[in-house]
Amino acid sequence: MANRYTYTNILKTSETKKNYLESTIYPKIKATDNDLYIISTQGDRLDLLANQYYGDRNLWWIIAVANNLNDASLSIEPGKQLRIPGNTSNILNDLEKINK
Repeated sequence: MANRYTYTNILKTSETKKNYLESTIYPKIKATDNDLYIISTQGDRLDLLANQYYGDRNLWWIIAVANNLNDASLSIEPGKQLRIPGNTSNILNDLEKINK
């Protein structure tokens, strides 16, 4: 399964010869009838939730994008309602299409 860096290009600068990651464009994740809604509890993290619901902790970014969590943190405050998208296959196909 693809992780969030699968479609991220590596860029090099000519002056410093350092590698940088190009921005990845993530698909919009529309709500569907297959989505789950949960209330976060103490100790919840995006990667742990992805592992629990998808069996792959690398898919944490799907939950982050679906919930507009852009603070670069895997931690979730307790009591927050989160949408867990149900159809990761469509989301990963969309990611591939927009980043070709």
